[in-house]
Order: sequence, then C-alpha cells, then structure tokens
Amino acid sequence: MTTQWQLETRLLVCFFLALGVASLLNWAIYQLAWNRRAVSPWSLPPAGLPRRTLLDRIPVIGWLRLRREAHFWGKRFWVRPLLLELGFAFAATVLYWFDVEGETVLIFPAEAATNPWPKPAAGEVNLSIFASHAVLLCLLTVITFIDIDEKTIPDTITLPGTLLGLLLVTLNPWTLPTIAVPGGEVLSGHLTQNSDHKLHLDFIHLMAPRVYEASGAALGQLGLAIGCLWFWVVALLPRVWHQRAGLRKAWNYFWVALFCGRRKRETAVLLGVGGALTLGVIYTWSQGGVSWVGLLSGLCGMACGTVLIWSIRLVGRATLKKEAMGFGDVTLLAMIGSFAGWQATLVIFFLAPLAGLCIGLLQYALRKEDVVPYGPFLCLATAVVLLSWAPIWDYLGPIFASAGSLLPLALLVCLAGMAAMLSGWRGIKMRYFHGGNRA
Repeated sequence: MTTQWQLETRLLVCFFLALGVASLLNWAIYQLAWNRRAVSPWSLPPAGLPRRTLLDRIPVIGWLRLRREAHFWGKRFWVRPLLLELGFAFAATVLYWFDVEGETVLIFPAEAATNPWPKPAAGEVNLSIFASHAVLLCLLTVITFIDIDEKTIPDTITLPGTLLGLLLVTLNPWTLPTIAVPGGEVLSGHLTQNSDHKLHLDFIHLMAPRVYEASGAALGQLGLAIGCLWFWVVALLPRVWHQRAGLRKAWNYFWVALFCGRRKRETAVLLGVGGALTLGVIYTWSQGGVSWVGLLSGLCGMACGTVLIWSIRLVGRATLKKEAMGFGDVTLLAMIGSFAGWQATLVIFFLAPLAGLCIGLLQYALRKEDVVPYGPFLCLATAVVLLSWAPIWDYLGPIFASAGSLLPLALLVCLAGMAAMLSGWRGIKMRYFHGGNRA
C-alpha cells in the first residue's frame, strides 16, 4: 500500500510540474511563431489591456481569468491553450508511468553479453529515457501548434532541438529507442545468460539488430559521422539556384550568393557551427565507447530524416510543379532522427503519410483546400512509434537484419511510386476540379 501511495504521489508531482511546463510551452507557441502574439499571460499585454497579475500565470486557472480579454483576442481564444495545458500534463504523466513506473520497467542482466559496452543502473536509464522523451514531447508540442496556426516550422526550434538530441544520445545512448527481450532469448546475435523471465535492454545503434563491431571500422565510422554532419549543414545553407542561363552559371551563382548580402552572416554561422561540431565528433570518436556509438546513431538518424523529406520535396516539385512540402519539415524530421536513430526515423517517415493523406483528402473534399500542414503528422507518428517501439521492432527487427542492404532500393521504389501517385493526383485535379471551374 505504501508503494502504491508513493507512486500516486510521484504521478501527481509529475502532473503539476507538467502543467507549469505546458504554460511555458503556450508562451513559446505564440512568441516563436512568425506572427508573434502576446496572448500568453507570461507576455506583456498589448496597449489598452490591463496588466496581468501572478494569478493570471497560474496554469489553467490563468486562462479562465484571461477570458476578460476575449474582446481583443476573440471569443474563445482561451479554450485551446487551456486544453493544451491539461492535455500535455496528462500526456507527460502517462509518459512518466510508461517509461519509469510501468509494468515493463527495463533492467539489465549482470552477465548478459548483448554488446561490449557497460550497462547503467536500471533506475537511472529509465529516468533518462523519460527525460529525453519529455524534452522531445515539448519540442513536438510547440512545433505542432505553430504549424497548425501558420503552416510554418521555425528553425529556431528544430535546429537547437537537433543539437540537443545529439547531445542527449551522446551523454546517454540508452535514451535512443530500446529493444527489450526476455532472459534467455537471443538479442543482437548473443545469448543472454539469465533465464529469469525479466526484460533485458539494448539500445538501437547504427547496425542494429546486428552486433556492434568497432574493430576494423573505426575510420569508416568517423567518415560516415562527419559526412552525415556536413550533409545536414550544407542542407541548411541559404541556396539560390537559377538554371535558366545554364548549369555552369547556376553553379557559380550558387556559390557567390552564399557569401553576399544578409546570407553572408548566416553562411558564416552555419559553417562555424559545422566546424565546431566536427571537432566534437572527432573528440568523441577518439574516446570511443558507448558515447561514440550513441552519437553515431544520432547523426545517422539526423541525416536519414534530412534525406527522406528532401527527396519528397524534389519528387513533389517535379510532379506537382510546386512545393509539395516545406523545408521546415526537413529540419523537423532531422531533429526527430537525432533523438531516435535512423531505424525509427524510417518507420516514422512511412507512418506519417497515412494520417496526412486521410486528413488531406477530407479537407480537400470539404473545403477544396489542398495545403495541409505536415509537421503535426510527423509529430504524431513520432509519439506513436516511440511509445509502440517494442511491438514495432518485434515485427521489423528481422526485416532490418535480413534485408538491410536492400533498404536503399526499397526507398527508391517507394519514391518512384509516390511520384506516380502525385502525378496522377495532379491530373485528376486539373481535369475534374480546375478544368470544371474554367468551363
């Protein structure tokens, strides 16, 4: 009974702390958007509105008090932020129970030989998993509602979020998606020594589910990590590409444009950050061990997310003759990949369009609007994948193990299929909708 009361106390503390965090997230949603608004009680009120008090800053209660500003912001402006605070607090509490206190609390067998790195204490790793998931939940919450409001995803959230994800998986790689197996079963090619029917833990790394092998591949892994890092940096550079005058002039203009006007400062900052991160990657590689394995997995996840959404942008532009997806979605999936590794990022990439397609078709049928913010679907798919990773991996683990070399070919086939689908959708719109309007 005492333990149960202790659990209830911890859940209550988590709920009320999450309410406070959600209040700050509401502030970030309005302040980090392109169109900034002083809606949050933590912001200074616009001229003509009364000064906000400490009582106004109390989560949930404060929004009930701010109904007095409805004449300025709109009749029900306070409903969504109030529900967001309650919903976030509930989600964070469920996440705490799931990661720390649930029935599937993960432990490490003392004699398990699943990988050559040491295992931390079970309580520590479960708290670190919750902390990493909670940080990601905060970032995804802010991104979701900004994208819903403005159909944009600010780089001021995704870029620092990517660096934070890389830092977390370097400090403690057990925050990456994990694999749990009963004692005595095979994990990563090794047989655990215990048959205690308890859950043993392994985290997703670059070669999972294969055994991690550091010998003979150290320089190759360093080159891969630096390549992934600079691919991300180059993708962020301000790019101008005009091919009307020929490929050679377009290439020359591309490089000149990087270092002129206001782009010059942005390019310098990105190159400086890339150089500093390169030094950090080299240092972590020289130290080796579990931190290097985690950083390498995060970098590969970041690059995987960048490649996947960027490919969709190119395919969409070629088939629809317009931007099919914003660049904010590229930086968003790159951020998610830094937290989740390339395997989970791949699953998120294929899961998100299912919800996006259904909502998009419904919206087009009802309002003839074909612009749907894709960021919320990526965020929703991320939450589903991370919380359901164990059963997902039970199904996909053997596929990654047996057909890992075929994954690039499978992606090319999927992109070709998507190009055909988008081309067909464009033809249907032109013939039955726009054509009908012109007639």
